[in-house]
Amino acid sequence: MAEAKVAPRPLSPHLQIYRMTWTMVMSVVHRITGLALYGGIALFAIWLVALASGPRYFDGVQWFFGSPVGILLLFVYTWILMHHMLGGVRHLVWDFGHGMEPGQRYNMARFTLVGSVSLTLLIWIVAFIAF
Repeated sequence: MAEAKVAPRPLSPHLQIYRMTWTMVMSVVHRITGLALYGGIALFAIWLVALASGPRYFDGVQWFFGSPVGILLLFVYTWILMHHMLGGVRHLVWDFGHGMEPGQRYNMARFTLVGSVSLTLLIWIVAFIAF
């Protein structure tokens, strides 16, 4: 019986072969921010439960969110929300077949980062001026 010769399957390139690009990093950050949004929703749920539980509990939660650690947490959560939103818009643009050239992809990835920081600062500046 003749033996069939099977060519060895090619190995997938290892991470050491790939050069990290803006789009790769923003893809990883988009996934991380998506996971972090779950934590923010849990904090929002805690705030709502405290609101429904009465003034004593609500004052405690409000004290925490008004403390420097709470304000920093809310600031970071705002950035997470803005970054994930802009990353979603970037993927939506790609779904329509636009922005697929290498230069456009890199610029859109950079805009995601710059835009999220800018929107976060704008939201907090408006919030502090308004309140």
